[in-house]
Amino acid sequence: MPERPDVVVIGSGLAGLTAGAYLATNGKSVLVLEQHDVAGGCAQTFRRKKKWWFDVGFHYIGGVRTGEMARLLKGIGLGERIGFAELDRDGFDTLVFPDLEFKVPVGWDAYTERLVETFPYDEEGIRAVVGVMRSAMEELRKVGVPGPDTDLEEYVRLAPTVVSWGMRPLTELYDEHYVSERARAVLTAQAGDYATPPSRTPVLLHAGLIDHYMRDGAFYVEGGGQELVGNLVEVIHANGGRVRTRAAVERIRTAEGEGEAEGHRVVGVTLAGGEEIDCERVVATGDIKHLFGELLDPEAVSTETRERVEGYRMATPLVTVYLGLDFDISERMPATNYWLHSRYDQEAYYGPVAEGRLDEDPPVYISSASAKDPAGAGHAPEGCSTVELMTWATSDPEAWGVTDEGANGKYSKQESYNRIKDELTEKLIDRAEQQLGPLREHIVWKEASTPMTQTRYTLSSEGSCYGIEVATDQFGPLRPAHRTEVDGLILGGVSSRTGHGIVAAMQGGFECAAVVLDRDLRSELAAGAVFGDSSELTTDLPGWDSLEASRKLQEKSRRVRD
Repeated sequence: MPERPDVVVIGSGLAGLTAGAYLATNGKSVLVLEQHDVAGGCAQTFRRKKKWWFDVGFHYIGGVRTGEMARLLKGIGLGERIGFAELDRDGFDTLVFPDLEFKVPVGWDAYTERLVETFPYDEEGIRAVVGVMRSAMEELRKVGVPGPDTDLEEYVRLAPTVVSWGMRPLTELYDEHYVSERARAVLTAQAGDYATPPSRTPVLLHAGLIDHYMRDGAFYVEGGGQELVGNLVEVIHANGGRVRTRAAVERIRTAEGEGEAEGHRVVGVTLAGGEEIDCERVVATGDIKHLFGELLDPEAVSTETRERVEGYRMATPLVTVYLGLDFDISERMPATNYWLHSRYDQEAYYGPVAEGRLDEDPPVYISSASAKDPAGAGHAPEGCSTVELMTWATSDPEAWGVTDEGANGKYSKQESYNRIKDELTEKLIDRAEQQLGPLREHIVWKEASTPMTQTRYTLSSEGSCYGIEVATDQFGPLRPAHRTEVDGLILGGVSSRTGHGIVAAMQGGFECAAVVLDRDLRSELAAGAVFGDSSELTTDLPGWDSLEASRKLQEKSRRVRD
């Protein structure tokens, strides 16, 4: 790799790795910099005692057969290298309420009919609401998102549902069609996938979430999220790029534009410790507030831009409990995700978050790689299982008992923090036992992560793994574009226009690569283009390990084929 790369990518989450992979396979020298010692960001897997494997944020995805995920993987030669295990097609998500259980099936027709069977008195409203969401997604697939050159009159004609409903809040759609509170709750129960209250949720966002699984089904990556990460790292390395871990970027260096060019331009980055790397292009996929508030010099961007970024509302953060169990969870849990709700009022969950306190009775999401990927080796010792319990919660330090004092100010050493974290952990386990039966006597590994953990490992503002909230005032064209006012600085990651989620993050990285290359990569993919040479990858060689391929990359050289 040359000393001066064509492009530096900040962050090795799926956005950064996808950008790096598409750039490397198109002839650019790429350097991906990651401050942690493992690549992957929220898609990584961590191991405990060399026998328990836990996914940080990879729980299920759609579009792996005919959708965006399939296209993105095929474009860099990974179409046949990533395996997927399908979740239960009759109930990939199971929504549990105090007196109701609803299994979400694959297929818009099956989904609609099950809703109507469950809520016959809401039939007219349900069919209307589902019809709006379904029509909006069908229109979007045909005409896409409008751009600066779009004929708006023609767009309105071709995508009337997108135009009339796309940016409006979900609650307005429910109100328009007189949907009952119980039916609304079931329609909205998977909203933890984006963690926005219904009153701020764009109809098109929720429609996109449901549609994501309706067409192909829901899937889990065989072997866990690190398999995808490791393969992307291999693509970058096999095509002349490099991923470096423990390489925190301290500053993006800029200079005033030359000649008639106005504004500032990228000239390189400086790492913690002082190392300087010169480049003319930086793809920044980390936290947007960290980028504009700390990495860029104040004079590099306008006051208006800086204030706008400071004013963005972050998405509600998550809390996760990781359990290792001494029995086979598939005896009690099929290949599904459980969404456990203690109430029907979905808006009420966000009150405690807004007030800076922890909910006394929070919702709980249950995911198990062992149940979804029973043939996958390594999730847990034979006969054992892993389970993750998740909820959303405030990031307010006071609610977590965190003060500036304590052991050198470290949150994890503070007694009050650990007590509150333990209390919430036990509360989530209590709720999970109501669904899965006795767990406590079977727990052989237990730990939890909080919004503070998220910030520690990913530098995210307010502990949010979803970036800025995807809401009616921060959605679509109201989100930051990939191009910035700094020449050579391209914005990716979950706070950019494509948003968060596994596929959306990868899509954002792909779009960043297209900006750097100044090419219509999407049209090239549609025409069947495959970039790079997958025969150079070593992922099928004996002994290849996705985590080992992704960690301590400041010390390793990549494996090569004989």
